[in-house]
Amino acid sequence: MFGPQSENRMIDAHSPAWWRATAALCLGSFMIFANVYVTQPLLPMLTDHFGVSSLQASWSFTLTTLMLGASLLFYGPLSDAIGRRGIMLATMVGATLVALLLSQITGFYELLILRAFQGFLLGGLPAIAIAYMGDEFQKPALMLAVGYYISANSLGGISGRLLGGFIGDYYGWQQAFTVVCGISVVCIALFWWLLPPSRHFQARSLRPKPMIRDLTGHLRNPALMMAYMIGGLNFFIFVNQYSYATFLLAAPPYNLSPSWLGMLFLTYLSGTVGSALSGKAAKHWSQPACMAAGGLLLIIGTLVTLIPDVKGILAGFLINAFGFFFAHSSASSWVSQNAVGARASASSLYLVFYYLGASTGGIYLELFWLQSGWKGVVLGSILVLFVTTFIALLLRCRQHRMLVAS
Repeated sequence: MFGPQSENRMIDAHSPAWWRATAALCLGSFMIFANVYVTQPLLPMLTDHFGVSSLQASWSFTLTTLMLGASLLFYGPLSDAIGRRGIMLATMVGATLVALLLSQITGFYELLILRAFQGFLLGGLPAIAIAYMGDEFQKPALMLAVGYYISANSLGGISGRLLGGFIGDYYGWQQAFTVVCGISVVCIALFWWLLPPSRHFQARSLRPKPMIRDLTGHLRNPALMMAYMIGGLNFFIFVNQYSYATFLLAAPPYNLSPSWLGMLFLTYLSGTVGSALSGKAAKHWSQPACMAAGGLLLIIGTLVTLIPDVKGILAGFLINAFGFFFAHSSASSWVSQNAVGARASASSLYLVFYYLGASTGGIYLELFWLQSGWKGVVLGSILVLFVTTFIALLLRCRQHRMLVAS
């Protein structure tokens, strides 16, 4: 099935090499995000087991995403200098070894330290994957592949949470890490076999001054900053809504167990569809318009979760997941296409904002949760989502003016 691709030719969409590379990166993405999100349905269990607050328990998730985001500033420039494939493989192996260690510990602070270290290692593939595509794929192939890649993000997140909920409920939270470790080994082996070597990568010198110049150059680009804000603030709200939903549904009148809380994350499946459709939608509408549409869907879905019924809450999260991943796929692909040089650094900065949002949104929503419960979370969410939708519309207008001027 997988025939050779000419060494001098960029990879075409739907060619054997495209399928091989896309499958490898999707498997890697699946493995990364299964590890990231395995603790999220376990938060009420960790609160009871260790006798800590809801915010403290959530550190087992937020420290991982915080360190993952911070690591991107390291891996992106490093891969611009020494290549993509080796870094992705090495960090995936390291993160899997940490998962094995996590299955053996018993203390809360040991858990936090190892999850933070694991987060740093888990950043290797997300920092580099889209830059690899930018190096090797033709533009239409890149847009399609990014949609599938981010679909795999959501599938990995779903699987990690389902495993965390079910394995944690029946065998204990440590065993959830054991199972995720085993799955990671299989994903790494397939990734190594499938991913083609880089043919078009051009190394850049690993010097601090050019790295800082690249990063600051991206940060001074108003259009890129708009996309960074859209991705970061949308995730700031979206992923942390799930954390507070677990506490909502674990309490009366719902009283759901960790297994059922894990099922909440099946709503991510609509996000898988949204990611896959984003590349096709970009053929008909501008990507900033797609980002704005995703923001509007997030607002609608968040309001639907106010229905005081499990079905209503699930319906709201189905809408939210579709809208979020539709916008996220569009924004991340847009950054890779519109960055002026140093693509990995540009994509890494997008993900820094993205995971910084994931790590800090819980602190923001905690204030609303303590004051007004789930209604407060909805209010706090809507305030931010109006901002991201407005920024997306501004970006669309800016892009339209530039096209007219050219």
